[in-house]
Amino acid sequence: MKIGGHFPISKGLVKALEMTGRAGGNTMQFFTKNPGQWKSKKIDPMIAGRFIQAAKKKEIAPLIVHDSYLINLASADEELLRKSIKAFIEEIERAEMLSAKYIVTHMGAHKGAGEKSGLEILTRSVAESIEKTPGMDVTILLETTAGQGTQLGYSFSHIGHVIKNVRDSERLGVCLDTCHIFAAGYDITSDEGYKKTLDEFEREIGLKNLKVVHVNDAKKPLGSRVDRHEFIGKGHIGIGAFERIVNDPGFSNIPLILETPEPEKMHKKYIKLLRYLGGETPPPPL
Repeated sequence: MKIGGHFPISKGLVKALEMTGRAGGNTMQFFTKNPGQWKSKKIDPMIAGRFIQAAKKKEIAPLIVHDSYLINLASADEELLRKSIKAFIEEIERAEMLSAKYIVTHMGAHKGAGEKSGLEILTRSVAESIEKTPGMDVTILLETTAGQGTQLGYSFSHIGHVIKNVRDSERLGVCLDTCHIFAAGYDITSDEGYKKTLDEFEREIGLKNLKVVHVNDAKKPLGSRVDRHEFIGKGHIGIGAFERIVNDPGFSNIPLILETPEPEKMHKKYIKLLRYLGGETPPPPL
């Protein structure tokens, strides 16, 4: 199975790969810059080259980039929208430079303009971002959200709308976050609920478009609309849902990414747990 986590790059890109390897991961998600700042230092081509070679040597793939938290591709504020699109295009270019296969982005928030308007703006923003990065291999993944505030993406229909209305949708896919969809009201804690959720995903989006899964338990209950990640088996989702995912043939080739605190300390434990649930390793000490 392709299992990894989101690892920090504060000690360098190659160090993040080393952390992934020590944790038993064979795929990795990371920021290419500080996610709380608009400005970013250019990536040194030599560092990028060393990073790409190290990833190949360690057989860590696919590489997944997560964009900045400041970006809002659904903003009705024209100044913020233009700034967001420019920043997102730069994020795509940085991901391409590092040979990342995917870049994950949140769906944005309409900030009171209404969901219909927000989805129209988001669709145009995604289309423009693809149009202005021609020839690049990196695929944009729209991430499911918990629906806090005026966030878009808490309903599978939102994501389906964007994919269906972007002309060049071959470079577009989906990242499903288990905590987010649970907080949005999708109950994956039972066999029936799990099947119902995937059936709706197939109907609204198409499972062929699912490229990455963020495997996070939830601190808050079903339908809370609150995005708070918890360690697997310690939250309201429970361990059963994750056992279903790692044993579902439909997820066998989809990277599973942990996004919980203390990655250097905790990701190793939960990567082992997921591999155990999938029948690959003996039970880990938790």
